[in-house]
Parts: sequence; structure tokens; C-alpha cells
Amino acid sequence: MNFIKKTTSIPGCFEIIPTIRKDPRGMFIKIFHAPEFKALGLDSDFREEYYSVSKKGVLRGLHFQKPPAAISKLVFCVEGDILDAVVDLRKRSKSYGKAFTVKLSTRKANMLYIPEGCAHGFYALSEKVVMLYKTSGVYSPENDAGVLWSSAGIKWPCKRPIISGRDSSFPAFNEFKTPF
Repeated sequence: MNFIKKTTSIPGCFEIIPTIRKDPRGMFIKIFHAPEFKALGLDSDFREEYYSVSKKGVLRGLHFQKPPAAISKLVFCVEGDILDAVVDLRKRSKSYGKAFTVKLSTRKANMLYIPEGCAHGFYALSEKVVMLYKTSGVYSPENDAGVLWSSAGIKWPCKRPIISGRDSSFPAFNEFKTPF
């Protein structure tokens, strides 16, 4: 196996630790292998891939797609360090309304698998961050939604991050009606 699957406090959300192969030239890291992901019980039928570039102090999130376009995600840092955050929006989940955070970094090469029904966001800790996302569905603008970054009990490293107008306009978690 090229991957270790670590459980988190949110059911279905896992930290994925890949095998890092190092030599004098640098590192080689396999980030995805469909048969191994399937063996680990992870959705491996990814439909879309994209990346974002952020500078230090940027906070993106907390984003999700509503049903019928809900998606699972695999996210990781291609460059830099982030504080990654997930909030469980599934009303029948034992961790409904709870948040989980983990530091993702290029050096550790760790990834986060996020199931449908969870909101996702991150804070850029390094001068430059390049995040890659693999998703189980394609982007659906009419089903794109979010929860206000500061309302879900996450201990962000900064009280005044750089944030988009869209992200700052999302409803607070206590005013939010979950579709999951």
C-alpha cells in the first residue's frame, strides 16, 4: 500500500498519508491510485480537478455543494502549508456541527479526504500556497454554498484574514439550514 488512512473526529473524513520516496534529487509522491483508494473504502471516481494559489493570510471557505450536486473531495498542498478545516453539516451524523482541523504541508505530503455533506476551508500559513482539489462531481454554480468562516467554532490562526466578499457573505452556522 502506498497510503495510510487515518481517522478524524468527523466520520468519513480521513487524513491520507502517502509514501514519500526521497533520494538526492528530491521527492516522488503518488497522490492517487484508484485500486488502493477503493481498497481503503474511499470514493475514487473523481470527475474534476483544479487548484488554487493563495498568499499568506488568505482564508478560503467554508464551501460545499448542496444536493443533488454534493461532492466528496481529496485536497492537498502542492506548495506551502495550510490549516485545513472541515465542518460536518450532516444532521444525522454524531459529529454534526463539529469542526476538525489539520495542518497540511508539502513536506509531509499529507492529504485530506472530505465526504459529501461537509464544508471545507483553509488558511494559508506560508508565503505561497498551491492547493490541489480532486472532486467526485463537477462544479455546479446553482448548488454552490457555504457557511461563514468565523461561525463554526474553528480556531483560525488569525482573526482578520484576507477573505473574499462572497465568503464573508455566507450565513452563520447558527442561522444555517443544512440540506444534508
